[in-house]
Amino acid sequence: MNVFLPVSRKLFPAALIVFAALCADTSSLFAQQERISPHETISAVIDGNRATIVYGRPHTKDPKTGAVRKIWGGLVPYGKVWRTGADEATLFITQKALLLGGTTVPAGTYTLWTLPQADGSAQLVVSKQVGQWGEEYDPSQDLARIDLARESLNSPVDQFTMAIEKKPGGGGTLKMSWESTGFWVPFSVAK
Repeated sequence: MNVFLPVSRKLFPAALIVFAALCADTSSLFAQQERISPHETISAVIDGNRATIVYGRPHTKDPKTGAVRKIWGGLVPYGKVWRTGADEATLFITQKALLLGGTTVPAGTYTLWTLPQADGSAQLVVSKQVGQWGEEYDPSQDLARIDLARESLNSPVDQFTMAIEKKPGGGGTLKMSWESTGFWVPFSVAK
């Protein structure tokens, strides 16, 4: 049984050119988007709502040289929106609407960005756009910018870490920590 479809000799050169172009575009796409950091998916069910975060977990040490990097104000510059992790922009999925720091975030899929400032404050940027790589941030897609609480950590955190934690009285907390700084914002399931 012949599993190949016949291709006209007239169409073969054009088909070969298209195939080669697609392969070239795909190989450059993968080369540009090679992951550098390990990735993690965290998920929690809080008050009947599943919240999920998919993010890259860079280390304090440079993956190429092993040198310790300054994170806040260095690798993550002040006054510039950061993808809240490494590689792809951090993905956030909520099955139900949330009140995140007092701001309503409808059920759906978003990306999370962080805007740190030199004074130590930071905002969590919730974007309606998904699928960005690296620094492909579009401010016109912002759903909200939410102030984050800041805390100094008792011991340094080498690998960027995010968490979704349940609060005993209901609701939860979205946390991120790296180097000697932690940021967090409370949330509850919208009624």
